[in-house]
Amino acid sequence: MSFEVLLTEGAARDLEDIFDGIARRDDPGNAAYVLDRIEATFTGLSEFPERGAYPGELLELGIRDYREVFFKPFRIIYRVSGAQVFVLLAADGRRDMRALLQGRLLEF
Repeated sequence: MSFEVLLTEGAARDLEDIFDGIARRDDPGNAAYVLDRIEATFTGLSEFPERGAYPGELLELGIRDYREVFFKPFRIIYRVSGAQVFVLLAADGRRDMRALLQGRLLEF
């Protein structure tokens, strides 16, 4: 069974920010490579959405509705609902993930 992977508005903005940040600091070619790899991770979620671990920040609160996969240093947080995977956040894992998750989950 193949799952449909959908990006929330916040996740789509995250991808734009990731691309722009890498292109500005490094090279547009490297930014495109990173974006391609993150998108390949989304494709993997369409086949195996349950493969991700529970984010530690949420697990500490007893929340098991969300999962995460990595394309280091980026963390991709998502939720599986029926035959759909909703990507909520794609961010550098070195950021304050508690604050990011709190803000983003309140939006969703």
